[in-house]
Amino acid sequence: MENVKWINGSYKEDNRIFDSEFEVKEWTEALYPDFVAYLSDKNNVGYATPDEKVIKYLASLFPQWAVYNKLQVSVCTGQTEIDGQIIYKIWTVKL
Repeated sequence: MENVKWINGSYKEDNRIFDSEFEVKEWTEALYPDFVAYLSDKNNVGYATPDEKVIKYLASLFPQWAVYNKLQVSVCTGQTEIDGQIIYKIWTVKL
């Protein structure tokens, strides 16, 4: 997870656990401008959240976004525990 630009932390929804798949889809698709800004600068980019659904949906979107921007990335996931709460993470690694 070296040299990853983490984009979470600037939105109040970053720590939200969404109620429905529709909300997850809307939220993750809205993150595209944030991710592509860093992907196009040849950076690795990541996102962390307590909502595992967001990570699963981003795992399907990251490869699509990379292809659309003519980039090759590998997608990595992980989790950590902070103050008793599991935080799920996803990040890209440039190939």
